[in-house]
Amino acid sequence: MSDLTRLTAAELAATLASGDASSEEATRAHLDRIAAVDGSVHAFLATGETSALQAARDIDARRAAGEQLGELAGVPLAIKDVLVTTDMPSTSGSKILEGYRSPFDATAVAKARAAGLVAIGKTNMDEFAMGSSTENSAYGPTRNPWNFDRIPGGSGGGSAAAVAAFESPLALGSDTGGSIRQPAAMTGSVGLKPTYGGVSRYGAIALASSLDQIGPCARTVLDTAMLHDVIAGHDAHDSTSLDFAWPSMAAAAREGARDGSLTGLRVGVVKQLMVDGVQAGVKQRFAEAIDLLTAQGAEIVEIDAPHLEYAVAAYYLILPAEASSNLAKYDSVRFGLRVSPEGGGTVEDVMSATRAAGFGAEAKRRIILGTYALSAGYYDAYYGSAQKVRTLIQREFARAFEQVDVIASPTAPTTAWALGEHAGDPLQDYLNDATTIPANLAGIPGLSLPIGTAPEDGLPVGLQLLAPAFQDAQLYRSGAAIEQVIQDRDGTPFWAQAPLLAGAGKAAS
Repeated sequence: MSDLTRLTAAELAATLASGDASSEEATRAHLDRIAAVDGSVHAFLATGETSALQAARDIDARRAAGEQLGELAGVPLAIKDVLVTTDMPSTSGSKILEGYRSPFDATAVAKARAAGLVAIGKTNMDEFAMGSSTENSAYGPTRNPWNFDRIPGGSGGGSAAAVAAFESPLALGSDTGGSIRQPAAMTGSVGLKPTYGGVSRYGAIALASSLDQIGPCARTVLDTAMLHDVIAGHDAHDSTSLDFAWPSMAAAAREGARDGSLTGLRVGVVKQLMVDGVQAGVKQRFAEAIDLLTAQGAEIVEIDAPHLEYAVAAYYLILPAEASSNLAKYDSVRFGLRVSPEGGGTVEDVMSATRAAGFGAEAKRRIILGTYALSAGYYDAYYGSAQKVRTLIQREFARAFEQVDVIASPTAPTTAWALGEHAGDPLQDYLNDATTIPANLAGIPGLSLPIGTAPEDGLPVGLQLLAPAFQDAQLYRSGAAIEQVIQDRDGTPFWAQAPLLAGAGKAAS
């Protein structure tokens, strides 16, 4: 049944519904795939084999009894370790939460289980979602399935790598400044950051509460849309959750895949999102994609949005400030790691020792930056000023969307870089998010889909589409149309070009 791992989620769902395979068989096939290749990829921090197989058997029994099930019932799902679960540890990639078990499921996880999806494991990530490479995980880096010497992007590199390596057809992630979209671009998968508040953050281990957003990742636009439909919607547990009647994202994706759906689409190209240092191959593939859109009847509109140049600077004041507040809860008293100094000590001594041992270098760096930015005498000069810039960016997008339906840019300025290449220079990681960060500051949705490989290194290149708030369906409609155009050009779906990872299994050296 290893063929089941090569199906898209939509194809696998249809196979299960027809009775040609059982959910237990599909779940076992993906668990076997993880056992075969994850020693090289390290996409997963934990797998829940016993609970996953039991959940799959339950779905099979309900289907056999004639019960009407959700479209994705029985399909395996990987979960970024930022989302808490009752049946597997929830660590957010940090030693300070090593072995932590939550008494409840995150809302997105609970909705997925209720829809019949089978949770097979928790995926690796940069500690507390702080990073762009998944090298900041306390449990070791994830490797890119396209090239084990390269990073898979971050912070959600584990989810993207799991999808790209055929270890799971679907994955949940979180996006604070590009952590779904950038790994999708680096691994040749599809990922979407929903409108802020469109998917509940309840049960997501917080990094920056005004920026974090839970979203889906998969190998195709349709699969991503189908998972989005499952997790979207209002949640009374989340005060930022939007009470809005969301349209079907899957229906929008299916509509977009039809011929001619790009005709008349107004596509903005923002000068400030073509940032300095864009890799030649990325620039080439993006230009080719824009030419394809034009040939399909889209209208390309050049846009000037000068305040977007300050997005990275504003983001790296707002995010550390909110992170320093959110991470203050890890105090050695309520939950998580506790380290007692030799010879005892005060509560403050225990707290200091625990945080010194439990937090990694990047977490400490951002906590210190954020605490400084919020300190008396500096709040208005730093955090307050950054929030004013954020408002200006939101207004720039509002003006831009008066002229266009979507905005297009490269998802990331470069393809996946070598493991360790940015060691000692965190600014390089920060700048790689220059094209994705503005969407989080504005609260608007963003989609990344693959448009080819860069000629100089053969690694995936992603196209980012942005739309106004609440217009997530527009991204799926446009994204599916572009995906179809790219597939017609190449003669095969992009995900089918991914390496099979023959011989993988041993830990990579």
